Amino acid sequence: MAENSNPAEALAVRTTKETTKTNKGIVENTKSDKGAQVRKYAGLLSIFTFVLSVLIIAVAIWLLYMRDYDCEKLLRLPRLQMGIGIGLIFVSLISNIVVFLRSRFAVPGFFIVMVPLIVMFTMGLALVGANKMESKRLVATPMWFREKIRNHDDWENIKSCIFSSGTCDDLVSRSLNLKAFDFSIKKLSSIESGCCKPPSICQMEYVNATFWIKVDGAVDESQLQYSDCATWRNDPSSLCYNCGSCRRGFVRIMESKWRNLGVLLILMGLLLVIAHILLFVMSIVWVAKACEKPLMKTSSDSHVHLVAIDATFEELR
Repeated sequence: MAENSNPAEALAVRTTKETTKTNKGIVENTKSDKGAQVRKYAGLLSIFTFVLSVLIIAVAIWLLYMRDYDCEKLLRLPRLQMGIGIGLIFVSLISNIVVFLRSRFAVPGFFIVMVPLIVMFTMGLALVGANKMESKRLVATPMWFREKIRNHDDWENIKSCIFSSGTCDDLVSRSLNLKAFDFSIKKLSSIESGCCKPPSICQMEYVNATFWIKVDGAVDESQLQYSDCATWRNDPSSLCYNCGSCRRGFVRIMESKWRNLGVLLILMGLLLVIAHILLFVMSIVWVAKACEKPLMKTSSDSHVHLVAIDATFEELR
């Protein structure tokens, strides 16, 4: 084929082709930079998700090996505790598998991991009693604990367990040399304060941790805890085990433990849900970027052919 005899026209065509290649290179570099940013953020999210999964396993181990709190075994809570621990290990494994295989199974992996995470988040809300999700039938919720201490048979078993645990005897041995003021500022557990001593409103005279002398006329009978003042006995087998303050003390210490667990489940579940949503979106974006490359190549080739056709029309003119 003969070379183009018009130097100006040949230069124009060559310049057009070079400009097209330059623009194509700029577009490809821009796409490449965006793809690199997506991969970078996805990598950081994957690391963050892995760290969260390690924390979840740590919480699971803590649940599996933690001792039972103050007679909660009578309420069969250790079984629930073990079940939650095993469930957390399962959630951690599912989360890591989905992150590892997200490039192959982005959509099914996303929905598979969302199910246990939503269950985990919902259970956390129930344990803290948030949004009226607690129930008398839902184990370890605040309402469930309050219902248990109202049941006479359940409370008799719990009361016997507290007495057998020697909680009040330990309090006596730890406060033998304390005066009244020193004992009044001593930090006591909810069960020690509610079961081993009379309520402060009774204004009894201190002898030792479990022996108090009633003072005539010192009690305000309008106070809600007045009945506890009459219930108190200096007998070590009675003390304030039948008081409402003892029941409330047991509920407080149970609620504290399970509420803290609920808060952990809420935080970890929420963070993992957000992380997996972002990873899913980034995976979709990455797939879309990968699909754009063949289209860009086809579009650029078509543009080069159009430039050649325009040059031919110029020659015909």
